[in-house]
Amino acid sequence: MTPGYWKDRRVLVTGATGLLGSWLTRALVQAGAGVTILQRDTVPQSELARSGTLARVNVVHGELEDYFTVLRAVNEYEVETVFHLGAQTIVGTASRSVLSTFESNIKGTWNVLEACRACSKLVRRVVVASSDKAYGSHPKLPYTEEAPLQGRFPYDASKSCADLLALSYYETYRLPVGITRCGNLYGGGDLNFSRIVPGTIRSVLAGQRPIIRSDGKFVRDYFYVEDAVEAYLDFAEQLERRELHGQAFNFGTETPATVLEIVESILKTMDAKELKPEIRNEASHEIREQYLDCTKARTMLGWRARYPLSVGIERAVEWYRGFLSGADALSTAAAGSATRPHAGPRTRADS
Repeated sequence: MTPGYWKDRRVLVTGATGLLGSWLTRALVQAGAGVTILQRDTVPQSELARSGTLARVNVVHGELEDYFTVLRAVNEYEVETVFHLGAQTIVGTASRSVLSTFESNIKGTWNVLEACRACSKLVRRVVVASSDKAYGSHPKLPYTEEAPLQGRFPYDASKSCADLLALSYYETYRLPVGITRCGNLYGGGDLNFSRIVPGTIRSVLAGQRPIIRSDGKFVRDYFYVEDAVEAYLDFAEQLERRELHGQAFNFGTETPATVLEIVESILKTMDAKELKPEIRNEASHEIREQYLDCTKARTMLGWRARYPLSVGIERAVEWYRGFLSGADALSTAAAGSATRPHAGPRTRADS
């Protein structure tokens, strides 16, 4: 992030109470930006609220599915930069509630893009959060940006569609849009405890065996949230370059790991190797192996991840130790694994 770049810039963030949204919004506020968020639900335990950032931003209450609410947020707050992170991101939820997933992830995206087109005299850049899931399953790994978008399962297909819509708005209307395709985000502030990192940490802190829904052999690129924030801010700044408009970039660590390796890393970090994971082998509607090639981001943006997995896990464990030992964790503990915070309208973090 360039010092001073974001001072007094007017920014809209959707999905601001999610994992990435909370950290990104905080970074923007600290950098002096005038931030507006679109918020569907109140999430008092989100990092956005707990850090005090929520009290420092404009809040437009409503859903991505409501075009006129999105338009009002962009127009009335004279937004020049949009970070569109809002989406339903939990694979299981997407499979159970496919209509609402398509409404938020697909319709919500075209509403944001159309609002930006309608306010083209204001909006100078739009960063749309796609996902490595948008690629679907390919025999050739790692994925480069040239791989076709062919998501098959509901969540994956919704991200393929959103990604293509963003490209369409650039090709047709020359909307200054850029697309991010990130690996699996993790870090402090993720309250979706069905995900492997927060779920494992919570289990260990409770002295319980961590649960692995799959067979433990699924391979992903795990991407620490503070690295992702730097990637988004750097990319948005560089969208001043017209040659980057309409382009998609992979962001990740390029160090794929199995689910079991992630769990073992957490157990080692927390000195709890005696808590052998319970492998349930119940996962469905998920791709077995996917990870990213980030050569394009390195060569065209000069970007690379700074936090190796070991450091990211240590920082995440530290965050959850504080969170789960505090009074503000009581309602989360009571809710159990059913906790599903949503943001403007739903969290964006890529399960």
